[in-house]
Amino acid sequence: MEKPLSGIRVLDLTQFLAGPFCTMVLADLGADVIKIEPPGGEPQRNGLRPSPDTEGLSFLTLNRNKRGIVLNLREQEGRDLFLDLVARADVVVENFKPGTTAKLGIDYDTLRARRPELIYATITGFGERGPWADRPGLDAITQAMSGLMSVTGYPGMDPVKVGVPATDLTSGLFCAVGIVSAYVQRLTTGEGQRVATSLFQAGVAYGIHESSTYWESGVVPEPLGSGHRYAAPYQALRTEDGYVTVGAGTEKLWERFCGAIGRDDLIADSRFTTNIDRMRNLAELVPELEKTLVTDTSEAWTEKIIAAGCPAGPILDYGQVLEHEHTHAVGMVVEYEHPRQGRLKTLGSPVRLSAAPQNGVRPAPLLAQHTEEVLAEFGIDEARVASLREKGIV
Repeated sequence: MEKPLSGIRVLDLTQFLAGPFCTMVLADLGADVIKIEPPGGEPQRNGLRPSPDTEGLSFLTLNRNKRGIVLNLREQEGRDLFLDLVARADVVVENFKPGTTAKLGIDYDTLRARRPELIYATITGFGERGPWADRPGLDAITQAMSGLMSVTGYPGMDPVKVGVPATDLTSGLFCAVGIVSAYVQRLTTGEGQRVATSLFQAGVAYGIHESSTYWESGVVPEPLGSGHRYAAPYQALRTEDGYVTVGAGTEKLWERFCGAIGRDDLIADSRFTTNIDRMRNLAELVPELEKTLVTDTSEAWTEKIIAAGCPAGPILDYGQVLEHEHTHAVGMVVEYEHPRQGRLKTLGSPVRLSAAPQNGVRPAPLLAQHTEEVLAEFGIDEARVASLREKGIV
């Protein structure tokens, strides 16, 4: 069985995180992603390296299942070669600062003139119009400016960001969805198109509850810690040895939860009768619940609450998550062989398709590993490759 995107050729000009994450998703689903790096490689190769002669660990994950070539786009012959590759490609993905591709002469309008079927995807910091369009955008900055940081943490504490690079990863994922959507449309129209998103837009898109709250009430949302904006109790609650997270926002779940912890008295308490009551009196509800929960462990309470038919779970650190049998059972830890670093682990794809193979990870490419192989497939003869190599173009 082939993977669903098999046969789609992607020229990947991206670097750092958002763009490579986008193309990693496509590669995991079977696209032939050709990573095009400048001489010396992209910066991520040298980040978080376990030793000087190895690639960065995040680079290895983000660029799995891809092939790699080196191409100097600062030289005219390099740009000419890139245009030759575009003539046989389906998708180009880039996350340069706005205006960079126009200066290089490889912008969407230029490429579309040569190949109208081309899907051209770009990820920027803040989008392509508006007063912030030319600003450089990093995950922490766009988390701050998209509202995410304003609702993360607890009221009155110093600003904190989401613990993972949320705007980087989400913009990459949105871009991948846009590319696949454009490809599906091309099957009908025969025409390519431009796909664009940004870290800022991805961050704003997270504000489903927050935007609704603001537009409905005019109240600016504040951070809630581990709590929920519309439901209670729906948060982490202190136990004897840590915390247990509980989702008991509906009346039925609330009753089950109270029964599980032996607090049926709270069901009849007028302060907590409905979800609206519980939200209004949350400052009183939490200590009342924790007064009981601190008498036993997180694991014990989790089992009791789940047995009663109410969602609950402990807070796990990444060591616990990555070692847990459930994480392995759902295929989120995959082992593979790297030519330099031996047996390595990587995160698996969270997407499961019943009619497509799931197993197998191809290591991230060594620098320029597939240059000759790829150029030959694109019809570039050996003499031209040799000449380009002599000049430092490839």
